[in-house]
Amino acid sequence: MMWKTATFSGWGRLPYGTCEAARPERLSQLRAAMTGGGAGTVIARGLGRSYGDCAVNEGGRLVLTERLDRLVSFDATTGEVVVEAGISLRSLLDIFLPRGFIVPVCPGSAFVTVGGAIANDVHGKNHEKDGAFAAHVGWFELMLPDGEIVRVSRESDAALFDATVGGIGLTGIIVTACLRLTRVPSNALIVRERPVPDLDALLAKLHEEASATYSVAWFDALAGGGGLGRGIVETATVSPTSIQIKPRKARSLPITPPSLVLNPLSVRAFNALYRARMPSNGRESLRGYDKFLFPLDSLRGWNRMYGKPGFRQFQSIVPAAALVPLLERIRASRAGSFLAVLKAMGPAGTGMLAFPMAGYAVALDFPNRPGVVELLGDLERITLEHGGRVYLAKDSCLSAQGFAAMYPRLPEFQDVLERVDPKRRLGSTMSRRLGIRGGAP
Repeated sequence: MMWKTATFSGWGRLPYGTCEAARPERLSQLRAAMTGGGAGTVIARGLGRSYGDCAVNEGGRLVLTERLDRLVSFDATTGEVVVEAGISLRSLLDIFLPRGFIVPVCPGSAFVTVGGAIANDVHGKNHEKDGAFAAHVGWFELMLPDGEIVRVSRESDAALFDATVGGIGLTGIIVTACLRLTRVPSNALIVRERPVPDLDALLAKLHEEASATYSVAWFDALAGGGGLGRGIVETATVSPTSIQIKPRKARSLPITPPSLVLNPLSVRAFNALYRARMPSNGRESLRGYDKFLFPLDSLRGWNRMYGKPGFRQFQSIVPAAALVPLLERIRASRAGSFLAVLKAMGPAGTGMLAFPMAGYAVALDFPNRPGVVELLGDLERITLEHGGRVYLAKDSCLSAQGFAAMYPRLPEFQDVLERVDPKRRLGSTMSRRLGIRGGAP
């Protein structure tokens, strides 16, 4: 195992950070990477799908975990699987969906490691029913900064468990984890799509379809007036029978397009075509899990779609009362976003820095242009004024003050860090930006 100097970014292709990186393949190498010398702090990085800077470490060290990806054991009676934390959800689905098991919570991409899913406590289109990823984790083994490995569960060390879940890698490196998979009767979902004319109708339809296994809404971020929040609500339930699915063949974005391609006119045209493809009374179809859960995974390198400057995602959870001011500010900005998504969320989990809580999650991608950082500052303010919070896995510009106000359990989290990492060995560009260990970011 060798350390090499390289430059990394989040999935939004910013911010960039130059650091030393190593890719261990065995536990002994992982321990050497964690405890060895070197300048700056250390943080783990999986498959790099966090959008911002939580797995970027300017001037420090990155431990790349994707080769620590072995399947340790599986119990077909209980659905419990023990895996190394570098294994991806893609691999788990490829192995277990043909056997009648599904990963119970999947984010928008399957190219996420189990360690990353725990460290960000990812959620999916079924949070109202099934909670976030950590709700299905029985235990994990965590390598602390001194190289010690401890098995952590809710029973053995609730504080360390809750600090690690959603803790963006700052308590240690997850080595292995025990997950509970969900048994399913088929490889397919019954998907229903319904157009809605405005925000009230969108929320009503999501509430009406609350019994569905999965639910999500796309909305037109440029629509205003009586059409504010118009869009399409998609729900899915498990099909009792399987379908024939063609082998996946991901297409690649052939070039990195000029950033000017994405502008209010092109976004407006896309939105019009997206709505026009939908019959007025909606439609129903059978789809494989991949096509519904991970639509963007079919386009390899889609993050280059926003051009060389990259993009910033804003994702927050807010109560219903905050949706109109959020959407009005987004519409007024004319910043443009093909990907404007709204999901109903269920109760919060136990993670100290975990994102999910009751309310509505709003997510949009914005090309990184002049004025976008100021726009995200306004959206942060609206979110904070309504008691919401911003998702750290997608964030690249939340203020330290906003972060502390949105995550009231931060002092508890800091206490755990002082216990497990008193020498402050662990850290990232994000942890410094947000002042998580105290002091100026």
